[in-house]
Amino acid sequence: MGDSDSKELLVIEPNQLCFPFEAKKQISCSLQLRNITTECIAFQVRTTKPKSYCARPNIYVMPPRSTCDVTVTTKQALREVPTHMQCNDKFLAQSTAVMEETTIKDITLETFKKEAGNLVNEVKMRVVYVQPPGPLPPVLEGTEEGLSPRPSSSDGRDINYQDMHETRESNEPPLSLNLGARNEPGEITSEVIPFQQVFKSSCDFIYKVRYKLQWNLLLTQSRPPA
Repeated sequence: MGDSDSKELLVIEPNQLCFPFEAKKQISCSLQLRNITTECIAFQVRTTKPKSYCARPNIYVMPPRSTCDVTVTTKQALREVPTHMQCNDKFLAQSTAVMEETTIKDITLETFKKEAGNLVNEVKMRVVYVQPPGPLPPVLEGTEEGLSPRPSSSDGRDINYQDMHETRESNEPPLSLNLGARNEPGEITSEVIPFQQVFKSSCDFIYKVRYKLQWNLLLTQSRPPA
């Protein structure tokens, strides 16, 4: 939570505004406000840079034990990467208990003035920039457990085993594994599994394991910071 100088009325998560920075684009982030009391709570969201940000909703009346999502968006696209991805902008969320019949139209600046005898809770939050999550690789139809199918010429990842074999001398017979079963003494069936097929199966297995590890890594990186 941010700094608070009175009784806690709302739980705000996260405790800072984490904007996924992208140059030359308007960016946004979300806050979830949770009313932890048995009373109706009015809140307003303010910032030190009102010309730079837009909060929706910025004023609201929350029923008891309810939640509200607030989306904060930059009004202009940032053209340059901030130094060390840091920002000095700050936000202030003010909340106070109101009567059950209170509506948004009844909320004024006087509602959040402590001088008027109101019990006002204030939570300060700072703006931080984070790296946006990278795009996840597409999951193709027909894959098993999210794994990629065998490489093919259609997806640009073809591993040309025939070309690998053709690097051998043309007059050299292809390698093969004789896995035939013995029928009679001195006789072996001529069932032969080419070396390319064995090598291809091994590469397919290695590729699937590698892709699964990359997928798990991307899922971990795409989660928002704790």
